[in-house]
Amino acid sequence: MSHTEGSSMYPSSRVSFRVIGMTCASCARSLETLLSPSNGINSVSVNYPNQSIIIDFNEEIVTVDILKSKAREFGYQLICEEDKNSDSFEYKKTKRLINLRNKLIVSTILSIPVFIISMFLMGMFPYENWILFILSTPVLFWAGGHFFLNAWKKMKYGSTNMDTLVALSTGAAYLYSIFNTFYPEFMISRELHPHVYYESSVVIITFILLGKYLEERAKNKTSSVIKQLIGLKPKEVTCIRNGEETVVPTSEIIVGDLIILKPGDKVPVDGKVKKGNSFIDESMITGEPIPVFKEKKSKVIAGTINQKGSLRILAEKVGNDTLLAHIILSIEKAQSSKPKIQALVDKIARIFVPFVLLISIFTFILWLVYGPNPTFTYALQALITVLIIACPCAIGLATPTALMVGIGKGAEMGILIKDAKTLETAYKTDVLILDKTGTITEGRPKVSEQKWFDPKEQYGSILKSIELNSEHPLAQAIIDSIDEPKIELNSFESYPGLGVQATIKEDIYWVGNLKLLKNNGISISAEAQETSKDIADKGDTVVYFSNHKDVIAILGITDEVKSNAIQGISSLKKKGIKIYMLTGDTHQTAEHIANEVGIEEYRAEYLPTDKGNFVQELQNEGKIVAMVGDGINDSLALAQADIGIAMAAGTDIAMESSGITLMYSNINDISKAIDLSSLTMKTIKQNLFWAFFYNIIAIPIAAGAFYPAFKFLLNPMIAGAAMSFSSISVISNSLRLKRKKI
Repeated sequence: MSHTEGSSMYPSSRVSFRVIGMTCASCARSLETLLSPSNGINSVSVNYPNQSIIIDFNEEIVTVDILKSKAREFGYQLICEEDKNSDSFEYKKTKRLINLRNKLIVSTILSIPVFIISMFLMGMFPYENWILFILSTPVLFWAGGHFFLNAWKKMKYGSTNMDTLVALSTGAAYLYSIFNTFYPEFMISRELHPHVYYESSVVIITFILLGKYLEERAKNKTSSVIKQLIGLKPKEVTCIRNGEETVVPTSEIIVGDLIILKPGDKVPVDGKVKKGNSFIDESMITGEPIPVFKEKKSKVIAGTINQKGSLRILAEKVGNDTLLAHIILSIEKAQSSKPKIQALVDKIARIFVPFVLLISIFTFILWLVYGPNPTFTYALQALITVLIIACPCAIGLATPTALMVGIGKGAEMGILIKDAKTLETAYKTDVLILDKTGTITEGRPKVSEQKWFDPKEQYGSILKSIELNSEHPLAQAIIDSIDEPKIELNSFESYPGLGVQATIKEDIYWVGNLKLLKNNGISISAEAQETSKDIADKGDTVVYFSNHKDVIAILGITDEVKSNAIQGISSLKKKGIKIYMLTGDTHQTAEHIANEVGIEEYRAEYLPTDKGNFVQELQNEGKIVAMVGDGINDSLALAQADIGIAMAAGTDIAMESSGITLMYSNINDISKAIDLSSLTMKTIKQNLFWAFFYNIIAIPIAAGAFYPAFKFLLNPMIAGAAMSFSSISVISNSLRLKRKKI
């Protein structure tokens, strides 16, 4: 809880809660209205995608318990932000999903016989209506009870949502059926058949439960990227205070603390090296696979991993000031987005629900005043028919069913799609940003070029044996490139930041960079200089191997371009998409890779925040931006982009911050994902058109528009069947997507 200066004389608190019970965007609006600025509450901000709410209130007028109590009255549960990283919120979400699943199973089991008897076996069983009553009652009052409870709580505050129509239509049909079950003589005495409509009630409940379950299951799989990023920081660190080594929680580190980093430790803060040298794996920040050598005065970044040396670092930025903390905060902000098409459906639904209620009441009154005898019976039948046929089951299923099929088809193709926002936006992509390492390139250092000035057969074993003793990150690439057998070394010594020296019998050998050779007076021929320049011009790392006099070999180490990169980039260009490449690598390397794969625009030496800012700049220009990456360093840009696409061969955090994961890490699949998005959105729009068109046509018929001319009044049984048919037609249209070729 943080205290800020409020507008009143009372101290103001700004508290973040997680919310249990928000099932649609209209719920978020309802909660915001319920807790809207009033006496003691200054401001309210509900974030539906993140299932959270931030409330600014005067703590001497309103307490946290009062806020929780008010929300509970409306059907929501607030959990303090301090608890969100505990098991409390996740446990409650999982429990809610299990409960919903159990209700769906029971509802389905009981609804099937009700539907079959009512639609196909009517009149074939003794005490038929009583059997239907017994089977239907648990569906309404246990499986669907929360629809009635939520509708009642909303209506108490003058609010409506989809639950209102579900409750009214199923409730009216159920009560009408109960009346005809217990008192059939009432209808018979008026020469009317005592119809029951239990099947309409249970089918509606079951279909809506299916949609709710699919939605909740999707929510339970939403991003855990923030937790993973927080996990990059150690819980405890060793620092020197008053001349003594002390283990303290990371949260208690202050600027100026001297921290001891042992091999394998994660860096807890942003700072600089005061003593020691080591290689640090910064791939989660820069994306580059080669660890960076650190010595006195070198900068270190929170979340990176120390390799095999020991360091003492001075803390310069701690807590929320570190680069990692800024990435976490930026991702949280970027993830607070909302699918536009669902927002449109919610907006229409806000008008649609009250409209249907008014139509049904107006219909009832018209029949009561102008209808034939028995007027009340006709009026009630027309009211129930309107409520049943207007039930938003088809509208509710239009989006999730198409998404479910689209996501399933994507999974079959190795394209895992996590959220609706991504799928509904991908086909609009104007700009595609590709990370270099791990996306365009393999992400694993390999020897790309070898120039031997003396026979490899004679010296290959020596070089391999030296590298087998080396801890340098590039050593393995050299080892993998040589098939010669290992031999024993007489001595081995490492020079951090330069290379290594080894002796075999009486001969001395050096492996490292140019500075190492110059420091030891090794002569470099004109041919060797030209070779090293050619390698460096390609952006590759140059490694020298020499004896005590001359250079024996020069090796170029690179991160190779993927075999499918050129073809994949070409197909994306044909769609009219502008492509950029971003990398934390040097300008020289970036230029070489970009030219090789046919990308005209690239940016080099970019940190995660630079990538995120670049995405935002393009978005500010009105562009729909897709970002493709594979590392922690890409997670901010992936979350910020309209479409985040991760390579499965990359980090879990990259996959969690993205909306699409390419299981085969194939750039060609980006184009397929865009095509799948286009087909899915086309299907959703078709579904919504038919769902709303059905209601526009069916409601007047249900109200009795044809009765004056044709004496035709739609039977509630037919209305129930029509409602079911509309849902089936939407599902069938969605299933057509499965057969489409991409």
